[in-house]
Amino acid sequence: MSSAPRVVIVDEQALVRTGFRMILTADGISVAGEAGDGAAAVAEVRRVRPCVVLMDIRMPTMDGLGATRKILSSDDAARVIILTTFDLDQYVYAALSAGASGFLLKDVTPEQLVAAVRLVRAGDALLAPTITRRLVERFASRDVAVLHRDLSSLTPRELEVLKALGKGLSNAELAAQFQLSEATVKTHVARILSKLSLRDRAQAVVMAYETGLITPRATPS
Repeated sequence: MSSAPRVVIVDEQALVRTGFRMILTADGISVAGEAGDGAAAVAEVRRVRPCVVLMDIRMPTMDGLGATRKILSSDDAARVIILTTFDLDQYVYAALSAGASGFLLKDVTPEQLVAAVRLVRAGDALLAPTITRRLVERFASRDVAVLHRDLSSLTPRELEVLKALGKGLSNAELAAQFQLSEATVKTHVARILSKLSLRDRAQAVVMAYETGLITPRATPS
């Protein structure tokens, strides 16, 4: 049986950190450290080497996006979940582009928080349909420079799966759409991530849009 996830909690407010710690430890998740700003977060993650970081966006000294970039540039093992009270498009895309594996609002339930940590620790990405929809709208409403990354290593089926990933479909939804078992879907996803040197599904979503593989239409005003 695998060991419990080790987490670092990063938030400017000590009360928020305490609340998160109580929720996680009550469910058997180890909180290895805490930090109150981005710069301290980078140092703490380097010190304790957690598998998941819960990262606030707005903090003094260094914000959560800057801290996320620094952490992920030097630690391939860590996964970052962005936590914020601000449900804004700019944070959604910026967080995913910075390499975050998930994005949650702070009003999530304790059960959702615990599930998010376990999901991301397992190598998946936390992309709620509402978050993916905002990502779609952001790309639909502005000109985006298409990155001509080579997708030729993907099979036709893998390209189809990548497109579906870009729309935020879960493994169960992918299995239903393509009439495959979830085990086969997981294999396809793993091969896509490996071939394109991606960390997780969050990066696959960003790539699907930035390469022009998905070109959503603007939402009618």
